[in-house]
Amino acid sequence: MSYHKATTATALTALSLFLTAGTALADSHKPLAKSKLPLEVCVNAALAKHAGAIVKLEIKREQGQPVYEFDVQSADGTQWDIECNANTGKIIEVEQEVKGVDDPLFKAKMKVDEETARKTALAAHAGEIEEVEYEIEPDGTASYEFDIKTADGKERKVEVDATSGKIVEDNEEFAQIGRE
Repeated sequence: MSYHKATTATALTALSLFLTAGTALADSHKPLAKSKLPLEVCVNAALAKHAGAIVKLEIKREQGQPVYEFDVQSADGTQWDIECNANTGKIIEVEQEVKGVDDPLFKAKMKVDEETARKTALAAHAGEIEEVEYEIEPDGTASYEFDIKTADGKERKVEVDATSGKIVEDNEEFAQIGRE
C-alpha cells in the first residue's frame, strides 16, 4: 500500500471512529452538526485540488457549517491546507503553508511581526498558543494561524493577516488527528 493510501486510510479510520463514537462536540452550548456527506467525499475533493499525503485532519465549524481541514503534503514537499464544507463536499479554501516568516512568499507581504500578531490573537482568546502556521492565502496575502488552547480547554484557530494585523478568521476546532 502506498504512503498516500495508508495515511489517508488511517486518517479516515481514526476520524470515523471519533465521529461515530458519539463524542459530544460543543461550541458554547451549540453541538457541532453531523456532516451530511461521508468523509470520503471531502477527502477526494481535497486530493483532487492537490495530490499528496494527508498528514493532518481537523474538524471545525465556520459560519455555522462543519468543515474538514486537510493538511496535504505534495510529492514536491509543498504543504497545503485545504478546507472542505462537510455538508456540501465543496472546497471552500486552499492555502499554501510555508515554513516561516523568512519564506520569500511570506516575507514579501509581511508588515506585522509575529509577536504583534500573537498579541492580537491572544487578546481575542486568552490562553496558550500551541501551534503557529504561516500561510499564503488564495489571493496571495500572508497570514499567521494560531491554535490557542483556552482556559476552558477549548481550542481556537485564530488567523491574523500579516499585512494589516487584523483577525481574518476565528473558529473553534473540535478534533485533530495527525502531526503538527
